[in-house]
Amino acid sequence: MKPSHTPNSTPSSPAVVTPVGWLHTARFLTTAPELQHLPPIDVPEIAFVGRSNAGKSTCINTLTQQRRLAFASKTPGRTQSINLFALGKQNTTDAVFADLPGYGYAAVPQQAKRRWQQVMANYLVSRKSLTGIVMLCDARLGLTELDELLLEVIRPRVEDGLKFLVLLTKADKLTRAEANKAISIAKLQTAGGDLALFSALKKQGIDQVAQTLWDWSHPVQPADAGAATA
Repeated sequence: MKPSHTPNSTPSSPAVVTPVGWLHTARFLTTAPELQHLPPIDVPEIAFVGRSNAGKSTCINTLTQQRRLAFASKTPGRTQSINLFALGKQNTTDAVFADLPGYGYAAVPQQAKRRWQQVMANYLVSRKSLTGIVMLCDARLGLTELDELLLEVIRPRVEDGLKFLVLLTKADKLTRAEANKAISIAKLQTAGGDLALFSALKKQGIDQVAQTLWDWSHPVQPADAGAATA
């Protein structure tokens, strides 16, 4: 009689964290009504910016698979704070997402608009831990004048190495031909910057965005690169 098979008793190795799975670890960290209220961060920080109706909160909630991580107000322009979310497993933080207030909503008083324009400009220009920026634009509208003004604000930092990605949201509203045209126009407006189509409804672009944000937050060190090519 053959001996019965004995299962391998070696402890299983830890599950590999995928970029998409990593996004699901996001949790609320803090909120700050002014730049000076933000805590110092010693890990990569990635900011999400966009017009009030570009679907920014919906995008963050879709990427993280959390329905209300980023507050999507029924009144565009209502959110008036910078909200930070920490990412990382097992009580560690290896990156932070910053959700900046939406801009461009006409019903917001001019004084509030000017104040937040200045807060955002100061954040984007001076925040030391800022590693990358994700700009969200409605794919049907493309980059608007306000988006292009923001591009001018961050251009010097992008030229110095700041990561930058434009997400064309609500891509499910476009035909394939319209989507290709939107990408081509946006490439011209951003001088060949990184772009991706995104749809929260169709879950389009999630894997691509997750990989990009993971790479920004976990850059390959010289020693790692050498080991990879050995």
